Amino acid sequence: MVEAIETFFLETVGRELCVLFCSMLPIIECRGAVPLGFVLGLPWWQTVLFSVAGNLLPVPFILLFIRAILKWMRNSSVKFFARIAGWLDRKIEKHKGTIEKYSYLGVMIFVAVPLPGTGAWTGTLIASVLGLEPKRSFLAAVGGVLIATAIMTVLMYCGFGAILGLL
Repeated sequence: MVEAIETFFLETVGRELCVLFCSMLPIIECRGAVPLGFVLGLPWWQTVLFSVAGNLLPVPFILLFIRAILKWMRNSSVKFFARIAGWLDRKIEKHKGTIEKYSYLGVMIFVAVPLPGTGAWTGTLIASVLGLEPKRSFLAAVGGVLIATAIMTVLMYCGFGAILGLL
């Protein structure tokens, strides 16, 4: 079964689009896409290109629509949506101090930290809910994604991943 899924993605979608789609996923983002590109044998520059592009693709939509979506979810009669909105509200509350304190620089730093849950999805979600200006928030997210992708690329292609590749 795993081989069938692997074959489908690699032969139908291709290695590059696998990295692009992986980097679009919340929580995983470039933190998972760069190691995937490394494992799939992509050159570092292709991994960076597809990771950054995929990671940034959802950002404008988050900045423009998340407030309305969260409002709808909070007021929804479907408990599942209300629970997700509550979880997101708690996530925002947990991290909003950093972003409020440092504003757009805070968004960039938050997005740049290459740990799960601190990427472009969460950073722009918080920026949007706090009412930060979308264009500047987008630029801050771009800076953060570039930094996080650079860190992951160096770790995978020059450090830990390269050592694993030798084993």
